[in-house]
Amino acid sequence: MSSSTPEADPLVRIAHVGKSFGQTPVLRDVSLDVRRGEVVGILGPSGSGKSTLLRLINHLEELDAGEIRVDGVLVGYREHRGRLYELRPREVAARRRDLGMVFQRFHLFGHMTALENVAEAPIRVLGTPRHEARADALRLLEQVGLADRAGVYPAQLSGGQQQRVAIARALAMRPKVMLFDEPTSALDPELVGEVLGVMRRLAEEGMTMIVVTHEIAFAREVCDRVVFMADGVVVEEGAPERVIDAPQHERTRAFLQRIAG
Repeated sequence: MSSSTPEADPLVRIAHVGKSFGQTPVLRDVSLDVRRGEVVGILGPSGSGKSTLLRLINHLEELDAGEIRVDGVLVGYREHRGRLYELRPREVAARRRDLGMVFQRFHLFGHMTALENVAEAPIRVLGTPRHEARADALRLLEQVGLADRAGVYPAQLSGGQQQRVAIARALAMRPKVMLFDEPTSALDPELVGEVLGVMRRLAEEGMTMIVVTHEIAFAREVCDRVVFMADGVVVEEGAPERVIDAPQHERTRAFLQRIAG
């Protein structure tokens, strides 16, 4: 009898994933497990497939090979007789609820206040009563340090504030996993810290997170595990002190030297 339990199984299982755009392979046989409560940082040069991997997890792109499961369930597909078939858009949206995603750009609705941006998806997608969704949105804005900006429109917010609203919006759907695609890359340097501070607190609270980032200090301090990717493959992975401070592969060492330089 298997001793496996839901708590012991990976929350995210990426198995032999491949993806090409036209004739160009972007991901090649990538496999990665993420445990519940784990923070995994993904490092690598531009074009290494990091962002594409996140988009595949959230089924914003279609797989060419392999499979991805979140909490044991395929995202975007159903399996029949050993083959995967893409789900209808409504079914995809339902399975995507377990995943919160924060992009490089904030993608807030410009005609809605910060509070309305956060409350909108629970009202429309989950059917949460408006007064409950707004109360929860206010709580989340307080969590990211923006309760006093609830009635403000995105154009009146700094980039760091907009990204914090975007994090609150993703959290409003109560996801099992948060995906961050270089969430500070579009920010002025002085605004980076406020976004990373929110992410640190989420990690301390036990949120499962997969973070594509070039913030090496954040990866070293916050991530439980670091994955280095190049040319569409996982080159090496392990604890931050091993991958960042004592990398085994020349590609990893060269990348970190460029970042440090």
